[in-house]
Amino acid sequence: MARGGILYGIGGLVVGLVIGFMIANSINRTASVAENKPSSTVSEAPANMNFPADHPLAASGGQTGGGALPQVTEAIERAKNEPNSFEAQMTAGDLYYRIQRFADAAKFYEKANQIKPAELEAMLKLGNAYFDAEQYESAEKWYLEVLKKTPNDTSVRTDLGLTYYLRTPRDIERAVREFQDALVVEPNKEITLQNLALAYRESGDDANFAKTLETLKKVNPNNPVVTRSAAP
Repeated sequence: MARGGILYGIGGLVVGLVIGFMIANSINRTASVAENKPSSTVSEAPANMNFPADHPLAASGGQTGGGALPQVTEAIERAKNEPNSFEAQMTAGDLYYRIQRFADAAKFYEKANQIKPAELEAMLKLGNAYFDAEQYESAEKWYLEVLKKTPNDTSVRTDLGLTYYLRTPRDIERAVREFQDALVVEPNKEITLQNLALAYRESGDDANFAKTLETLKKVNPNNPVVTRSAAP
């Protein structure tokens, strides 16, 4: 998944953090879709997540086997035959997303957005698809559009921050600002605190790293950033 490179270059904190970081962000993004626009096309969890066998979302991860490809083919044909159908374009995009064809998913979400430019679900899924395709500038564009409508969505705000953190070159200052803005709305949001702590750590801001780490510790003393920081 695209997030596999998120933690490189952070020194001793890197080891063991990637899997938990990816799962937590994925859950937040899935929840954000459901909260903003309930829809039968919303997947239970992104297909590209390798959940542990005992994880509560493991059974709904949308594996690519078991007839998924014919389903995608059928959805694509419907989308082509119904170019003015918002639902058909979204369904094709969702199925492409489930098999980790993120750039292709984005193409159908773009068509859906052209049909219903004000529809929040298409904007949000465009941001998510471009994010997972590692096209962070494009993801930024759509997350900003979503935030115009739902400025207090802390999950989207957090992912917007990650688009700055992950791009080349990184814009850690802007990432920190977005994480801070999310925490104004939801001060105890664990994944945002984790991201902020790591951003401070990488930027060499030891004072703010320590402060954020203390807050994160109160929210979840077992957070991997907390436990790795406490390790000798």
